[in-house]
Amino acid sequence: MNITAQMVKELRDKTGAGMMDAKKALVETDGDMEKAMEVLRQKGIASADKKMGRIAAEGLVASAILDDCGALVEVNCETDFVAKNEEFKELANCLAEGVAKGNPGDVDAFLNSTCPKCGKIVADIIKEKIASIGEKITFRRFVRYEGNTATYIHNGKIGVLLQTDKKDAELMNDICLHIASSAPEFISRNEIPQSVIDHETEIEMGKEDLLKKPEQIRAKIVEGRVNKLMAGRCLLEQPFIKNPDVTVGQLIEGKLTITAFTRYMLGEGLEKRQDNFAEEVMSQIGA
Repeated sequence: MNITAQMVKELRDKTGAGMMDAKKALVETDGDMEKAMEVLRQKGIASADKKMGRIAAEGLVASAILDDCGALVEVNCETDFVAKNEEFKELANCLAEGVAKGNPGDVDAFLNSTCPKCGKIVADIIKEKIASIGEKITFRRFVRYEGNTATYIHNGKIGVLLQTDKKDAELMNDICLHIASSAPEFISRNEIPQSVIDHETEIEMGKEDLLKKPEQIRAKIVEGRVNKLMAGRCLLEQPFIKNPDVTVGQLIEGKLTITAFTRYMLGEGLEKRQDNFAEEVMSQIGA
């Protein structure tokens, strides 16, 4: 069968494959578009598997809010350049929406689930994007809340998902902004494990400026210091970012109750690439 330029273009548009790869797939399948897409998918998956050993600590934090729930996800790639690619942004947003709609139990369950939009397995969608974009892509983590939810994403690097007992869009948005900026760890003191308080107390007790003070005085100073540290880690006790004269707790009093929140910072805890860009370019051109 004669493989036309229009056929090659159509296959490229559908798969994101290179021109020569698209032409070879069409030749191999006698011009059958569906079979050619399957061939490229298989090759793409093979090339995707080779990329999975690379470090992927860039990417995006994305979210989706539906009428009755919200989801926050982190999707990683290898470079900031790809993270700014519209195709990658679309993937991250699609995965966030998939989590919100599907309510998966964990990451593996989500990767093995079917996308409600296209009917494909989520893991296969990611592998196809790896083949198309040319970098390792991983779906790292997610959180999903039901009920009244709000979200805030800062430049794709920091993301917040909030759950409250009542709906107040403006106030919830302000709280999300505050969480993104101030990075609280807990809602209130009630959530702080005793082990955390004990650990901080031990550290403060061992500080040099207190070693020569009497035991009772030292204990009182340490108690005050630990109390201040814990206040800084609790959302309700933090000074509100837009008006430091009031705490977040005072801001929301009588209006709503914060029942849960999650804050993601892109790449936290992941190993970062330390590539020398010039060396990478030279290696690619064979110099």
